[in-house]
Amino acid sequence: MSILVFGSINMDLVVQTPRLPQPGETVTGYNFLSVAGGKGANQAVAAARLGAKTDIVGRVGGDAFAEELLEELKGNRVGCKGVLRDNTTHSGLATIAVDNHGENQIIIIPGANGCVGPEDVQRLQPLWEEATSLLLQLEIPLKAVEAAIHAAHNAGVRVILDPAPAPDVFPQQLYPLVDIITPNETEASQLVGFPVNNVETAQKAADTLLSFGVKTAVIKLGSKGVFWATKSESFWVPAFAVNAVDTVAAGDAFNGGMAAALDEGRSLQEAILWGAATGALSTTQVGAQSSLPDRQALDDVLMPPMSTLTIN
Repeated sequence: MSILVFGSINMDLVVQTPRLPQPGETVTGYNFLSVAGGKGANQAVAAARLGAKTDIVGRVGGDAFAEELLEELKGNRVGCKGVLRDNTTHSGLATIAVDNHGENQIIIIPGANGCVGPEDVQRLQPLWEEATSLLLQLEIPLKAVEAAIHAAHNAGVRVILDPAPAPDVFPQQLYPLVDIITPNETEASQLVGFPVNNVETAQKAADTLLSFGVKTAVIKLGSKGVFWATKSESFWVPAFAVNAVDTVAAGDAFNGGMAAALDEGRSLQEAILWGAATGALSTTQVGAQSSLPDRQALDDVLMPPMSTLTIN
């Protein structure tokens, strides 16, 4: 079996600084590094490092970053035959400032990611037969995501959508085609139209998303854990206690970990635990793909497995 990812591939330019600047303020940082990132690529690497056969479909540009990005994916055993090199533009970039508490500010320059369209979905076609899940995010144009959702649904492949960055408006007709949606607090607030900042409001948000037609709603609450719900059950999973130094890619790590568990045939409840643990471990290292844990690190955290707390 395998996991497919349709999404962004970026080079992240990361600056570490004691604190994040206020609007109009200049602060002095103390470290710089460039690391492979992009929400699509991060999710693919997260799943692959946990042992899942993973392929990504997307675009890189005609610049020097492109080869480095592809080599990083291949080095993590991610299949890249579906990645198009677009010589009309540059590869996607993200400038990231990270403070001493692990909080971040991110600016994305789409580049080749912004050129992904419905025609790119055709490169998913040869991969449907073995696929268990298609992971999607919103760092590529929404029309391309919409086409991929329809294609996966028609192929009988599980659709896992990370609605990030949160859109101003998400097409209501797509919700019934999404099997699992995984917003964080900010994204959930944008989708449901009210603030989501604790377990109680996450439960309300999950119920709202289920009413839209989504089959499973997973609300990522950062240090407050994860709340998830289906029509028949709902749970809160407390956060794993770690020393967080950088929260970049934590949400991507969650999705990759969850998809890897589902790919192995594990239950949804266990998959959420895998996601929570993978996300937590990713915050203990600086960078996006460079922070993603391997299977041994995950197994160490999950032994013995952490229990969930039932809400209903």
